[in-house]
Amino acid sequence: MKVVGLTWLTCLTCLTVALASLVAMVTGGRNSGRRRHKEVFLGENSKFKFGGRIDYKLKRQDSTKTLLIKTEQLLRIEEHDFAMRPGFGGAAIPVGIDVQVESIDSISEVNMDFTMTLYLRHYWKDERLAFPSQNNRSRTFDSRLVKKIWVPDVFFAHSKRSFIHDTTMENIMLRVYPDGNILYSVRVTVTSLCSMDFSSFPLDTQNCSLELESYAYNENDLMLYWKNGNDSLGTDEIVLSQFFIEHFHPSSGLAFYSSTGWYNRLFINFILRRHIFFFMLQTYFPTMLMVVLSWVSFWIDRRAVPARVSLGMTTVLTMSTIITGVSSSMPQVSYVKAVDIYLWTSFLFVFLSVIEYAAVNYCTTLEEMRKMRRGKLPSTFNGSQAMAFDGCFHDDEMELTPFPRPAQGPVPESPAAASPQLDPRPSEGTRLRRQRSVRENVDLLVSNSYMIDSYSRLAFPLSYLLFNTIYWSLYS
Repeated sequence: MKVVGLTWLTCLTCLTVALASLVAMVTGGRNSGRRRHKEVFLGENSKFKFGGRIDYKLKRQDSTKTLLIKTEQLLRIEEHDFAMRPGFGGAAIPVGIDVQVESIDSISEVNMDFTMTLYLRHYWKDERLAFPSQNNRSRTFDSRLVKKIWVPDVFFAHSKRSFIHDTTMENIMLRVYPDGNILYSVRVTVTSLCSMDFSSFPLDTQNCSLELESYAYNENDLMLYWKNGNDSLGTDEIVLSQFFIEHFHPSSGLAFYSSTGWYNRLFINFILRRHIFFFMLQTYFPTMLMVVLSWVSFWIDRRAVPARVSLGMTTVLTMSTIITGVSSSMPQVSYVKAVDIYLWTSFLFVFLSVIEYAAVNYCTTLEEMRKMRRGKLPSTFNGSQAMAFDGCFHDDEMELTPFPRPAQGPVPESPAAASPQLDPRPSEGTRLRRQRSVRENVDLLVSNSYMIDSYSRLAFPLSYLLFNTIYWSLYS
């Protein structure tokens, strides 16, 4: 009995020890798990709060790498040679184009070019990129996948500079549909040539175009076309400082190269009409004022040589400055522009006003010399009295000695007495008047030099008014 009782006591002790060990293991496991969670929690907090690093064992695998690998496998990029166009060896692949013009950044008359920023979108189908989809939803990618597939090699003909925007990433979007249809969009800025005609400048209208074409694939391999016809070209509200955009419209055509053949070419055409108000303020109005200012000399005393000469030279030099300023901002073309016609004609009017005073001064000198030779000037006359006599200068306080009346007898034989001004006219009847010769008209003009100023006061304004009427009716 003692042996049996000792055996049961031993079994009970072993069972108690086993239960205690089991409880300790379970409790220790829970505590260690709690400690591990606590360490992870503290590690994550220390990462954001104290700049610490999480143990590499706790880092998860980069999900973007997994998605990129899945995408390449889904599109089977590694299974095809994307250096070849879709349907190689068959018919030309159609590539649709539509454009959204964002802005026209600048237009340069000197360089004959324009800078445009636009969204260029390509549409084509590549069955090699078709993938199964339950919801028929497309997938969108950026420029990193574009470099691994085939895309159309569209370039801008006659462009000087162009670039794809890359802030903050390259502005490239690729959208692939389950059936293999692809949308490829880029945001690009291009500076292109625009052949301008300045024969009507600044009253001109310019026609510019941006031309798109495939560089490597001719019409047998790639067919470019406008995706939605005339609706393929869209524009935002574009406001330019010197131009008004009258019309945007797309068109298409073919370009031939002797070594490679025919290529499809698309055109983005737009018509620019120049605003005239800027040039009216900067060129036309100052020119008109200078011409009118030159006419002031016609009302200045012909003996006031410094006043009339300085006024004439000032207007001539000012016109030269205006012409030089306009020419410096324009390309060196070999034909005459509309602004050149106006400026040089106005310069001619200003120059003729200076020549007019030279003629008046010369005729006045000849007139005084002739009167002095013939003794027709009284001894009491001086230069001031002569000016008052011919009507170009008036002074109420000046007293003039009148010329004696001609005698009522036979007409004297002196040349002065035989002049037409002193011939007695018949009171009755009619007679034929002999037409004066050119020399007689010149002598009459010389003997009455003040008439040149009188005629100029009327002839110059009327001529300039007639010129302006013809000019603006032709170029407006």
